[in-house]
Amino acid sequence: MAQTGRPLSPHLQVYKWQVQMVSSILHRATGIINAVGSLVVVWGLASIAAGPEAFATFTGIAGSAFGTILLIAWTLNFFYHLCNGIRHLAQDAGAGYAVQSFIRSSWMSIVGAVVLTALVWAYVLTGSHA
Repeated sequence: MAQTGRPLSPHLQVYKWQVQMVSSILHRATGIINAVGSLVVVWGLASIAAGPEAFATFTGIAGSAFGTILLIAWTLNFFYHLCNGIRHLAQDAGAGYAVQSFIRSSWMSIVGAVVLTALVWAYVLTGSHA
């Protein structure tokens, strides 16, 4: 690369971490994780189609402590991506570009994802739906 004497672009080490920066990075990461996690949904549906023995294997793994932790993490991931996607849609419509509004909506995405995940898993784990 030719030496031009111009400074290079600053990188992550130069910037102070802010919630807006984290929400942008997390939105991209959660999109990738959702795509990978969707394979688990496909596996579950395929195991239903394959019969009771295959479904028992799937539920045994998904119902284990490790499987439950992964499912809770994937649910949090899904809800964060959903909430942050709604925030992005509002910004695409021209709303929420003021710094304080951007910070508030970033935190609302995080809190909303945690609350929705807690509600879903409280419902699932209490068995009140049975």
